[in-house]
Amino acid sequence: MDLIIKNIRIIDPVTNTDRVTDILSSGGVIKMLGDSTETENARVIDGTGLVAFPGLMDMHVHFRDPGLTYKEDILTGADAAKAGGFTAVCCMPNTKPPVDNAETVKYILDKAKKTGIDIYPVACITKGMKSEELCDFDELIGAGVKMISDDGRPVENAELMRQALEKSVTNGLSVLSHCEDINITKGGIINKGEISEQLGVKGLDRASEDYITAREIALAMSCGAHIHICHVSTKGSVNIIRAAKADGVNVTCETAPHYFTFTEKMLLKRDADYRMSPPLRTEEDRAAVEQAVLDGTIDCIITDHAPHSKEEKADFEKAPNGVIGLETSLAATLTQLYHTGKCDLMHIARIMSQNPRKVTGLDELSISEGQPCDITIFDPDYEWEVIPEELHSKSKNTVFKGQKLKGKVLYTISKGKVVFEL
Repeated sequence: MDLIIKNIRIIDPVTNTDRVTDILSSGGVIKMLGDSTETENARVIDGTGLVAFPGLMDMHVHFRDPGLTYKEDILTGADAAKAGGFTAVCCMPNTKPPVDNAETVKYILDKAKKTGIDIYPVACITKGMKSEELCDFDELIGAGVKMISDDGRPVENAELMRQALEKSVTNGLSVLSHCEDINITKGGIINKGEISEQLGVKGLDRASEDYITAREIALAMSCGAHIHICHVSTKGSVNIIRAAKADGVNVTCETAPHYFTFTEKMLLKRDADYRMSPPLRTEEDRAAVEQAVLDGTIDCIITDHAPHSKEEKADFEKAPNGVIGLETSLAATLTQLYHTGKCDLMHIARIMSQNPRKVTGLDELSISEGQPCDITIFDPDYEWEVIPEELHSKSKNTVFKGQKLKGKVLYTISKGKVVFEL
């Protein structure tokens, strides 16, 4: 069926377009922008007062599939993604078993075909994520892998990380780094500082993130490789990355909305839903991360969507780290950055749609003739309260629970099909 979106405001950073027009899609492809004529075989969406971005992409999610599907699986994770406006996601490899071979990659890709959106499996850098031996990258590339990471853990062996980066120069894989020195963070559960002392729990020192961030940049420089730094949360990491970029190093990075919205003070509730890795930091860190998003030092907004069961999150000190975020990401970003006047919609489209595709080596997506009809339609002024039980994810551990957000996805369109509608 053809699709016509009438009177919609298109924000497209690839073509630098900001205008109100109609969109006609046929066969999953955008056929025309401009005044359209309704036909009997077309579905019509009234876009008056709404905004269209090229389909959002989250390059950092955990769908827990295979092996941990009581938390989430590929199908329920995709449902959450579609409800959040995402037409593409990248799944991290810390599953059971880890994604370190072609067979597991095939399992993910086969299951992903049922979701209606693009799901890209991120494979491991080291076998079993043990930092002892590199994976067979040729095998993984042959299976369809474009990105590698041991996310959830760092690659502890610096020489192995250097070798992976060196190989990436010729094999084209994007290398994503979880920057944490586990010898520093061992036993810590929240940011080390005033709040951890007040609660009497072991803290996670920011030196852990800053040190590995600097290490990865030095390793990438040594072999002329690109390195992507995951979930930036500290002022120190921001400053290291900003300086490296100014020096011409091929480094990109990402952060999640909770890092520029909340601080460690949320942990005073002793609620494990506010625990993630890296943790919420100080106001100084929050402000530095926010400024880095605004000035382009941070390239991408991601969610690090990390589902856990209610039972697992019940004990504040023993609970695993991680929060879900796919259904709140755009709204939280609009609330914190756009509705406060700190940035415009074009910038948000750039860091949530265009840049993730550039960083991962995928083709850029544009709302223009001849392009796949992958579009996120939202009402930027729609006010709503985050009620965990109403979210599509199998798990409900959201840091935004009870928060009033402004901005809501109304339609997610993938290959010309409406895969989510509010």
